[in-house]
Amino acid sequence: MINSEPPPTSLRRMCWIFPDRESTRATAFWQDFFWDLYAQEAAKLGMRWSRHAPDAVTVDATVPGDLRVYVDGERVTPQDTLFITALYSLPYQSMDVFNQYALYAVLEQAGFYLPFPPQVSLIGNDKMATLLYFKDSPVRPIPSLRIGTGPDIGKHLYEVALESVDFPAIVKPTGWCGGGGINLARSSEDLRGLASLAQGGDTTLLVQPYLGDGTVDYRVYVIDGKPYAVMKRVPEPGSLVANASRDGRMEFPALPDELAEATAYFAERLPIPFFCVDFLFDGERFWFSELEPDGVILPDFDDPHRTLQRDVTRARFTAYRDAHAKWLANGTGTGIR
Repeated sequence: MINSEPPPTSLRRMCWIFPDRESTRATAFWQDFFWDLYAQEAAKLGMRWSRHAPDAVTVDATVPGDLRVYVDGERVTPQDTLFITALYSLPYQSMDVFNQYALYAVLEQAGFYLPFPPQVSLIGNDKMATLLYFKDSPVRPIPSLRIGTGPDIGKHLYEVALESVDFPAIVKPTGWCGGGGINLARSSEDLRGLASLAQGGDTTLLVQPYLGDGTVDYRVYVIDGKPYAVMKRVPEPGSLVANASRDGRMEFPALPDELAEATAYFAERLPIPFFCVDFLFDGERFWFSELEPDGVILPDFDDPHRTLQRDVTRARFTAYRDAHAKWLANGTGTGIR
């Protein structure tokens, strides 16, 4: 009989690398929304969860064979700590992007287990990279055009590709989240205006077909390669997006068969313990939209105990713990003593 139980783990800490750029108002909101809940659910699993800016990590490689890593002055090792390294690149975090990527690479080379290896952030952060990586998805990727917005944006060189664009079209940043920056361009002139505004923040844009009013968003939570839960987000009338930040209505239905079948493809292409896949439904068919390595499960506001949010979070952290244990058992995490 095969023993399917994961090997024992010495994991005691999960350190979340997150740019320390939130306003006091946002910090207070997110603290209650999920940061505190993360710490609570980790504690139930016998672990400590904490959030840190990239500059909280110090790496001492001055003595050959005795590499030492510290988080806020406390030493950590690959045996007892993992780092969660999903990239965040909203406008007010842009100055941290290089520091985040550089630190991810350092931690990987230092022998730490990363549930999101640096390559995953490269694929997941740029929506075009995501669609190309999953180009063979059984649920068709939404057709997209990527436009860089540097100092020559006024030359309109990107317009060589506009023959393939039907208006109205959705125009959005390639690397933002939460529904931010999404606009409707009704003509190439609208697109020119949005591109010139994006130039101010050196923001790369994605142009996609507008699927129509009432387009619904399905987020599938994939844990250990299996669909674990699904969140359906329905936009407010007249809204282009269904995100909670834009007053979208959340539902938690059964997973549509088509999306359940597609999960196997995504899990094979991305063998990590946890990620989310977002699909759009235009009333007739599904479209693959984007990958969320750190997709949050929002609370069901009709449930004061936040049962589903806690359940998915606990399953996610359990998957991290078990993957870390297997990683240690394979001899990968023995580089630091």
